[in-house]
Amino acid sequence: MAGTVDGGKKAAAKNLAKDPNFYAKIGRKGGQNGKTGGFAANPQLARIAGAKGGRISRRRKTSDVTAKAA
Repeated sequence: MAGTVDGGKKAAAKNLAKDPNFYAKIGRKGGQNGKTGGFAANPQLARIAGAKGGRISRRRKTSDVTAKAA
């Protein structure tokens, strides 16, 4: 039954029977492996990156679009 939904449920039940914190431990390990930090760790960096993206945006401004449509 490997690779089926039923097999997955049986494996999950067995993992939890052996260790009730099995999935919590896996999640904790994954969170500890993060090295990047991301924009949440540095809002100023996010602001700078957003400004750069806005400057090089390929989209037309909304005023240009509405002026040509009218």
